[in-house]
Amino acid sequence: MGYFIKNRTLLNYFSLAGILAVGFYFLHDVIGAQFYPGYDFLSQAVSDLTAIDAPSRAVAGGLSSVYGTFSIISSMAIVLLVKNHVNKTLKTGIYLFALMNLISNIGYSLFPLSTSGYAGSFQDIMHLYVVTMLVVLLSIASLILIIIGGFKEKRKFQSLSYIAVVALLLMMSGAILSNLVDPSIFGLVERFSTYSAVLFTGVLGIYGFRIDCTTII
Repeated sequence: MGYFIKNRTLLNYFSLAGILAVGFYFLHDVIGAQFYPGYDFLSQAVSDLTAIDAPSRAVAGGLSSVYGTFSIISSMAIVLLVKNHVNKTLKTGIYLFALMNLISNIGYSLFPLSTSGYAGSFQDIMHLYVVTMLVVLLSIASLILIIIGGFKEKRKFQSLSYIAVVALLLMMSGAILSNLVDPSIFGLVERFSTYSAVLFTGVLGIYGFRIDCTTII
């Protein structure tokens, strides 16, 4: 264990920012809701908390910004760490996942919802039909490549592939069910998609910490 810890680089520690990202995303959801009178986790989307006219925008938006910063730091560190240590398929999947995080954080910051739900404004169109579509497509593509590439690495990253399978199933079920379920539980199933991507960022951070310059522990 001592050898393992001593052989970590600054990039390894930066990758652990993914765990902090998970924590701040959870805080932005939970604490943000406390500043939104009448907010309903079951029926309302997470993005309602940072809508332009949301009473929780200042608090939830601040915590979301911290989450975004940590997720990008972690993603960039992992991109650099895997450069010469994994097969091309897995590496491409991780690169696409990092790109998804970048687009997600920049896109949603630039185009928050104009109001809770969907009002059809330019902001809302960009939020839902441009940023969200890009995030979903990149997430699915990246997870599929990570699953395939992880199994190619056998014992080194096989466990990551299994986790990616779970994340992909949750993400797709959330995306599909959010269009089918009763509006009273829309917020619940929508969180299947959002939290699966956020939690997987934390998982990748842990795997990034385990990579050193000669092998993968």
